[in-house]
Amino acid sequence: MKKIPIGISSCLIGENVRFDGGHKRDSYIVGTLSEYFEFRPFCPEVAIGMPIPRPTIHLVKINDAIRCVGIKDPSNDVTDALHAYADKVKQQHTDLCGYILKKDSPSCGMTRVKVYGEINHPPQRDGVGIYARQLLQNNPLLPVEEEGRLGDPGLRENFIQRVYVMYRWQQLVAEGLTAQRLTHFHACHKLIIMSHADYRPLGHLLTNIGKDNVESVAAEYIALLMETLKTVPERKNHVNVLQHIQGYLKKDLDKDDKAELSEIIERYRNGEVPLIVPLTLLKHHFRKSPDPYIDNSYYLSPYPQQLRLINQI
Repeated sequence: MKKIPIGISSCLIGENVRFDGGHKRDSYIVGTLSEYFEFRPFCPEVAIGMPIPRPTIHLVKINDAIRCVGIKDPSNDVTDALHAYADKVKQQHTDLCGYILKKDSPSCGMTRVKVYGEINHPPQRDGVGIYARQLLQNNPLLPVEEEGRLGDPGLRENFIQRVYVMYRWQQLVAEGLTAQRLTHFHACHKLIIMSHADYRPLGHLLTNIGKDNVESVAAEYIALLMETLKTVPERKNHVNVLQHIQGYLKKDLDKDDKAELSEIIERYRNGEVPLIVPLTLLKHHFRKSPDPYIDNSYYLSPYPQQLRLINQI
């Protein structure tokens, strides 16, 4: 499998583009994730002509508008330039399956960036970097996360899962959208959807799909799917899916195997074991008793197991 294209803030892969001439190389990103992702670096501040090193900038609220200006020289306003750069590289983002941004950055921060206001008042942690805001607006389907939030096991797993769903979607589109292929795509992801939310609204979109409306239905479907998957699954949701999958084995397991599987799922419900434990046991049983629906589902193997993302959730 070829590496998946991912946009990233240049400093996170070790490029010396920071305001102080340094970088913020992330060992998890350049180590583990680089084995599966092809990183395409972007540094909007350098791209708009700011030097290395350079005077620091920050977000300031001026007349109800958020501007990005120099700390020492407020007349150095780079807001419009950052906004324009995001629009300029929009076409370079069309084949990306995800994007990792630098936290706290006035250009690239995705959430909780400091916004300064009145003098002698503490900044508010409610801003979004100028470039990041336009990136999100230009690419509403794109899975986007900050490197700092990737330290959270649930957020990290959720982001990687969305990246692989987007990758498979782009493959589907490249092959050519048909009603049959779209319905199959939904069936393969149904259990993943169930772990996030009620799958029925997405299924309902496909009830009247045909040759004449497949493009419009597909656009509505992927928009709702990616919005649905933004929600990090709760443990109870996974339990419901695990028990649903267990039902496919009711005729194949003996009494002891059924009791063991039920016990493992209950231990996961109680937080005693990670999700990898019941999933591994289910895979073991389905190797002995294959089921075509489960074989085609991505829930048990949503991404390469070497990423070990479900070992901690």
